[in-house]
Amino acid sequence: MIEAVLVDDEEKALQSLTWELTNFSDEINVAASFTNPLEALDYLAVNTPDCLFLDIEMPTMDGFQFIQKLTNKNFPVVITTAYNQYAIKALKNEAIDYLLKPIDTDDLNDTLIKIRKHNAKNFSADRLEKILLNFNANAVHKRITLNTDGKLLFLKSDEIIYAESDGNYSTIYLVGGQKIVLTKKLKEVNQLLPEESFFRIHNSYIINLMKVKEFLKTDGYVVLQSGEKIPVSRQKKSDFLDMI
Repeated sequence: MIEAVLVDDEEKALQSLTWELTNFSDEINVAASFTNPLEALDYLAVNTPDCLFLDIEMPTMDGFQFIQKLTNKNFPVVITTAYNQYAIKALKNEAIDYLLKPIDTDDLNDTLIKIRKHNAKNFSADRLEKILLNFNANAVHKRITLNTDGKLLFLKSDEIIYAESDGNYSTIYLVGGQKIVLTKKLKEVNQLLPEESFFRIHNSYIINLMKVKEFLKTDGYVVLQSGEKIPVSRQKKSDFLDMI
């Protein structure tokens, strides 16, 4: 029997997840559920469930803050969220799992398999805290190394607006109007940029997702914060909207 604890600030979401878990399998028991994160922390200080289902987007205390305040971290954590953000996709590769609301039965089944397969020491909240610390630092703080004109340039993600292909060369456009020309194809440049914040939106362009101001659906262009209009290829449109 899997003893689960649920934390979600929305009562309806909590009720829905409780119903989905208990009706999905007779091997799951919801030992406790909380809309108040502080009450959940008190409970988890003296109780160790088989799994914690934790909403990441809560107004009074988000999932990251909640994990930091846990004193007992010897159990796996499943993130639940209504936001299909690229950072959460990355989180799925490290945490035991995440579930996107409304929760799909097949996804829930995959999650429960992972809970059964992995013990708490392998996927504990302690490990998740380290992962979330990296996310909290965010991709904008990661250093990107570029080799140009016989020197190495060290940039942060938030300094780069977009990159443009020019055959065997690529031009990187920076905040403030500076340009960097690299003797690399755009495909090679794409490999240098962190995938959680950059997206190849067209054969000729890579954009910084954090710099997108608006998307012109009719015209098929994105407008960046710096004012540039970048075309979105038809093949990339769906993936782009998922990332945003």
